[in-house]
Amino acid sequence: MTKAIMIQGTASNAGKSLITAGLCRILAQDGYSVAPFKSQNMALNSFITGEGLEMGRAQVVQAEAAGLEPSVLMNPVLLKPTSDRGSQVIVQGEVVGTMTAAEYFRYKVSLVPIIRKAYQALAQKHEIIVIEGAGSPAEINLKEQDIVNMGMARIARAPVLLVADIDRGGVFASLYGTVMLLEEDERKLIKGSVINKFRGDPEILKPGLTMIEAKTGIPVLGTVPYLAIDLEDEDSLADRFDREKTVRTVDIAVLKLPRLSNFTDFNVLELLPEVSLRYVRKTSEFGNPDLIIIPGTKNTMGDLLWLRQNGLEAEIQKFAARGAVIFGICGGYQMLGHTLEDPYGVEHGGTLAGMGLLDISTVFASAKTRTQVRGRFTRLEGILEGLSGIPFHGYEIHMGISPDSLALPLTLLEDLSGSAGKKADGGQKGNIFGSYVHGIFDDEGVAQALVRCFLKSKGIEETGVGPVNYRAYKDGQYNLLAEALRQTLDMDAIYTILEEGIGQDV
Repeated sequence: MTKAIMIQGTASNAGKSLITAGLCRILAQDGYSVAPFKSQNMALNSFITGEGLEMGRAQVVQAEAAGLEPSVLMNPVLLKPTSDRGSQVIVQGEVVGTMTAAEYFRYKVSLVPIIRKAYQALAQKHEIIVIEGAGSPAEINLKEQDIVNMGMARIARAPVLLVADIDRGGVFASLYGTVMLLEEDERKLIKGSVINKFRGDPEILKPGLTMIEAKTGIPVLGTVPYLAIDLEDEDSLADRFDREKTVRTVDIAVLKLPRLSNFTDFNVLELLPEVSLRYVRKTSEFGNPDLIIIPGTKNTMGDLLWLRQNGLEAEIQKFAARGAVIFGICGGYQMLGHTLEDPYGVEHGGTLAGMGLLDISTVFASAKTRTQVRGRFTRLEGILEGLSGIPFHGYEIHMGISPDSLALPLTLLEDLSGSAGKKADGGQKGNIFGSYVHGIFDDEGVAQALVRCFLKSKGIEETGVGPVNYRAYKDGQYNLLAEALRQTLDMDAIYTILEEGIGQDV
């Protein structure tokens, strides 16, 4: 019979995703067939599976840690915020509509059979399921019809580990308060707690650990230090946006859009020692970058208006006129065109003028394009000439189409979901480039070629830029995470919890 364990947190960003990924890698290393599961995820970073279905990237990371191909069974419900009050709702990998919070609250009861079916299908294939919760189980306004925390623990009959973030302060209050706000039967599901993101001497914590165990009746199974592990981030709480960056030989500025999505597209660039990659929110942070990247967004028209209002669009136009390289991906690519039309009200409604830097126009369709692709760059001119002919893999995920492109294509793509033939993608015009493909820099050789292009333009010898195997790099990070958790968590106790489950009295 499949066993399960669930990782819940006292708050968002407490480290649930990280602990889940680490346990997946440990269990896989120990010879178990293990898979991650999160019934409902809210994030703008998403991924397209080989079947052309959409899921959250956190479960992709966890699947990689478990040594599995990502499956939408691991994340049957995904919410992608489109505004402060509404989200696109994706069920079993496909869009079912855009809903306000109140509309979704009424709708989610119908998702319970779907979530149960996805979990059972996954459980039939694996020995152990590591389930991740969302937010906190003590969000008492959301407990009715809960499908992601204690409600999911009951469905899976999964014992719970409660993770708390000490780096924020108030860790003991957050643990105690969370437990006390739960019903008695919910408290019985919690079999252990974990203190996460600790900096300092663990001996100092011992009196507090003893007291919190006495007050809650729940054992503390470990104190995990603040880990310098480089895993793909789940959402915009990622601390990489606020890291101090020393400007290096090749300076890349990525626009930190309000609804920035799939910023994992640029993680590989941060691994190159010649590169400084900065996230820019305002004109005073712009500096003098070699490359400006306009990333994907869940609301292209709304974020373009934001750029227009805060002066960043004018800054982009100024740099473009000087000959600086501008590269747009997905929504960022659409912004570079002449117009954006939204006849179905998918995003903003109406028509909006773009930046006019590429000869494309975009129309938002009612159906989403979702597919994995492979391709290669066409013949490029100018600074990025060195990318010409280089192959890559990636995925498309967008509502807009740009059917009347007059720009030279940037790439030629082959759809991996079964569609025959190749298609042109993106555009190029002088120093302006754009593509719909996420992950376009991830394949070994692409990021290096990009950096060599800029070094060559500066008259710097570029042969020293070594290759980065991003997949191998990530695999090494999962191993480092697993080793760190083995050293700090009581894995014997966790295995006992897995074996005993929740007992018969819950």
